[in-house]
Amino acid sequence: MNPVALLNAMPGAISQGLIWGIMAIGVFITYKVLDVSDLTVDGTLCTGGATFIMATMAGFQIPMALLLAFLAGLAAGLVTGLLHVACGIPAILAGILTQLALYSVNLRIMGKANQPINANNYDLLISSRNVKVLSPENPIFVVGVFVVLTIAVLYWFFGTELGSSLRATGSNANMARAQGINTNFTKVLGLMLANGLVALSSALLAQYQGFADVNMGRGAIVIGLAAVIIGQVVFGKVFRNFALKLLSVVLGSIIYFVVYQVVIALGMSGDDMKLITALIVAVFLTIPYWKAQYFSKSVKIGGDHHA
Repeated sequence: MNPVALLNAMPGAISQGLIWGIMAIGVFITYKVLDVSDLTVDGTLCTGGATFIMATMAGFQIPMALLLAFLAGLAAGLVTGLLHVACGIPAILAGILTQLALYSVNLRIMGKANQPINANNYDLLISSRNVKVLSPENPIFVVGVFVVLTIAVLYWFFGTELGSSLRATGSNANMARAQGINTNFTKVLGLMLANGLVALSSALLAQYQGFADVNMGRGAIVIGLAAVIIGQVVFGKVFRNFALKLLSVVLGSIIYFVVYQVVIALGMSGDDMKLITALIVAVFLTIPYWKAQYFSKSVKIGGDHHA
């Protein structure tokens, strides 16, 4: 392993971790808050980037292009939500159907499988070539601001009556309905919000890497789940506040990409990274179970001894 090369790769890993962290927050909303398994993410991650690039190339200003990408994500989440609540299709299958349809939609948006964007011709917010530059244009700083604003807005939203209704739906849908909450509406809203954040992350990712690709979202849900699980395992005992829980997801994403760079530096092939990702997720899913099993046995043995 070359320590110098690994150190040089760290700024890029942190930048990508922050960008994907916004996507992971979207996964957190469906997986942890709404208690719904949504696989739309793999399609939405391309939709946002494709929409952003095509809107920018069409002459839209960057803020408007970001907004259009976010709206495209909302639309994708709306389709999944309606398939789930209006058509009675299980959430996981509804997400798969929307993800499948988005492949064709993304091709229609871009007109081809891969659409590059030249950073020299457009005033993009971030670019990978600035990742080692100590300036306000550094992606770590720019995306860091996006992360802080995203967490702040979500913290405010989930403290409102509507946001609390969404959390109540994920916690206990039957009790929420008994309290007069329209759980079908909150489920659709949660799916829309989550996929909007995924699309926003995708728009930032497309700027960072300089292109949108129809396959750029493949396996995204696994990375998002990895970030959520790593954040929960590492910071779950410390971060109790809802805003800190969202922050832990972003930190989990950064940890994932740092581990990714370490594995690459150790000589692993990039072709093996899907396998490595699966193993990382499996390990971090197993740790809480093993800890619970160990402590439950310890308590039982201790109780028998005192008895």
